[in-house]
Formats: sequence, structure tokens, C-alpha cells
Amino acid sequence: MKPTPAFSFPYARTLFTSLLISSALSGCATYPDWLASSGPSRQQVLESGDSQRIEGIQVVDIDDTVARKLLTDQKKALFSEAFSSSAKQGYVIGAGDVIEVSIWEAPPALLFGGTTIDPRMGPATTRVTTFPEQMVSSQGTINIPFAGQIASANKTPQQIEAEIAQRLKSKANQPQVLVRIIRNNTANVTVVGEVGSSTRMPLTARGERLLDALAAAGGVRQSVNKMTLQVTRGYKVQALPLDTIIRDPKQNIVLQPGDVVTALFQPLSFTVLGATGKNEEINFEAQGISLAQALARAGGLQDTRSDARAVFIFRLEDSNALNWKTTPKTTPDGKVPVVYQLNLKDPASFFIAQSFPIDNKDVLYVSNAPSADLQKFLNIVVSVVYPIVNVGTIKF
Repeated sequence: MKPTPAFSFPYARTLFTSLLISSALSGCATYPDWLASSGPSRQQVLESGDSQRIEGIQVVDIDDTVARKLLTDQKKALFSEAFSSSAKQGYVIGAGDVIEVSIWEAPPALLFGGTTIDPRMGPATTRVTTFPEQMVSSQGTINIPFAGQIASANKTPQQIEAEIAQRLKSKANQPQVLVRIIRNNTANVTVVGEVGSSTRMPLTARGERLLDALAAAGGVRQSVNKMTLQVTRGYKVQALPLDTIIRDPKQNIVLQPGDVVTALFQPLSFTVLGATGKNEEINFEAQGISLAQALARAGGLQDTRSDARAVFIFRLEDSNALNWKTTPKTTPDGKVPVVYQLNLKDPASFFIAQSFPIDNKDVLYVSNAPSADLQKFLNIVVSVVYPIVNVGTIKF
């Protein structure tokens, strides 16, 4: 009498596989904790608002209103709006400048008749008196014999000439005055930062502009599209990408005495993780990029892995960036942790992605699709089951 087999390997294989797959599919596709994944699923990210690790996480769906609001806030004020773009009339003298004053008197010279004739002036029809160079005092004045103290600060050379001539009108014979700037000690612009050589550029009556100062300093040392120019005028500080200034002549403003121009090299970057073509930190230009550009630079979404509904941007946002649904809790430095979500299954979202701005230090994350996790689980099941089944094929 032949004994009945106590165990059938084909039957065991079928039963074991069915049990494992059933357990995987049950519970709305909840997979074992030990199943490796590149990051949280879409559902886990959306539940991050209830996280106890970081309180007050805001989860925001990206729509046209949100994209427009962030783009408007991120738009930098233009130099043409923040600063005066008109040049002052002529060169304005300041306290500390060194000037030279020359006075001509028609013959017969009554006031300065004892002075020598300057051979450079041509025929001896008039007499010129050139006074020693003198620095404009801290009170803003110079001293001219027979004219007294002349207020000179914040005046053009032409205004000073007219004032001296008026003072001497009743004392000299048809006086003519020339004021010449010997040393410009006050009307300068300082250029520092990532330039060929930091310098102090003197201003002239021509009205030097922003790019003139940059050229005087030897240009920038980095790529133009990665540079930002900052202008400090008094207590006002404003910055713009250099590329914007070059493309828009209105931003090439006229400089004023005391301006400080700083060339800043600020390598901006975002980090991309999850089911994309590549996971790495990616640099972008100073003028900024959109979410659509960021996804393209990351290699796009992986068809076999990604969940197109689960494109997320993790950002520490300013507290007044949006109208929050609930009162946000801020980090110690006053930032609000925000998770922006975009559903690329919706065709309209591709237009929104073109206007949604990427910030420096953003984290772009794309979740795995549930089917990708299921496939990964099935691969593990097959790799475990088949060695067991192969044992049943061994004949004793």
C-alpha cells in the first residue's frame, strides 16, 4: 500500500503566494514597513499636517491663485522704481573737494592789476589771477579775497562762479570767474564684491551709470546669469539679477555720490528626490526658474515609478506669504513649514507649473505610485517563493 503524501509543494506554492498577495492588497494597499521606498507616499505626505515632529505644517494645493500670489511676492522691485534715474544738473561740489579759482579782469584792471599776466591766456588784453588750490571746508565754504566766504557745498562750479562774480562786480572791472575741480574727494561710488578689483569710482558731470561702475571695477568674476547687483543708497538697499539689468536699460540707473554697488555671487539651488530622472542638488540662475523648468532639469517623472498626482515642494515660507486656512505655527526663525502639492494628472496644472516659482533651498519630491510599490512587493514574493518551490522538485 503506497503512502499518501502529507504535503504537496505545488499546492503550497499556490497557497503561500495567494496569502502574501492577499495581505499586500488588503488595507488599501498598505505594505509592510520593511518594504524599501524612496520616500513617503502621497497619502503620507498629505497627512503630514498631523505630524508631531513639526507642528503646524501647511499643506497647500497649487492652483492659479497660489502661483500668482507667490510670483508677485517674489518679483523684485526694479531699480527704476526704487531709485531716482535722473542725473543731477552738472557736478555738485562737496565738503572736502579741492578746487582752484581763477579770476579775469578786463583792462584797466582795478582790483587785481598788480598780478602777472598768464602767458597761456594769449594776448595781454586781460589779466588773470589764479588763487592757490583750496579744500572746501567742513562748513562747505571757500575763501576768496575781496569776496569773502563763499558757500560752495552742494553747488555746481557754475553756481560758485556766478556767486563770486556777483560779489566782485562792484570792486573789479568786468570780472570773469572760472572754478576748476582739482581733486574729487566726495562724489564717488564704491564697487565691491565679486568684481575684478574693488574700487572707488569718481563721478563726473556726465552722470555715470550702474554698468559704468561695474566696468570700472573690471567686471564680474562669475557667470553673468549667476550674479546679483546690490545698490545701497543711504538706508535703502535693493538687489536685482545682473542679467535683468543688462536686458532692461531702464535698470541701468544713474549713480549718485555715496552709492555702494555690491556684486554678489549667490549660487541658488533646489534638491530633487523621489521618482524623477535623477536625485541631486541642482543649481539655477539668479533670475529664478519655474516648477516646470525644475521638473525638466530633474529629468522629468519616471513613468514606471512616479505618481503624477503627487508632485510636492517642501519649503520654509514667510509667515505672510499666503492666507493660511489655519493659524500657522512658525519655526524659531519665523518661517512656516509648507508642503505644496501639484496634480499633473490635470492638464491645466502644466500651465500653473510654468508660473509657480522655485525658491532657493526648495525640496522637490515625487512620490512612488501605489502600483510601483505593489510591483516591488511582488518581486520580493517571487524571489522568496521560488526557492521554496524548487525544493519540492527534488526527488528523494
